[in-house]
Amino acid sequence: MSQLFQMNMPKYPECWETCGNCAQGEVFVLEMLVAPGDHVVEDDNVLTLETGKVALDIPSPRAGTVQEVFMSAGDKPAEGAPILTLALD
Repeated sequence: MSQLFQMNMPKYPECWETCGNCAQGEVFVLEMLVAPGDHVVEDDNVLTLETGKVALDIPSPRAGTVQEVFMSAGDKPAEGAPILTLALD
């Protein structure tokens, strides 16, 4: 049986609150790029975040098959929130 890995929302940059150049308004999921059953390799983008000023693609840190997705378009994720679970290759 494959080992499971939970991918969480990465930490926002330290300058996020003080600078504000890339963060205008709330951060939300613009689009989920994967669904359960999809296979991803390391660095494949799994979701796109919208910050009000820029769109950020969030890559997978590991390769595997998506087992469960915890976010959907429109969600406003906090740092560390679960994104998905992978069955690792």
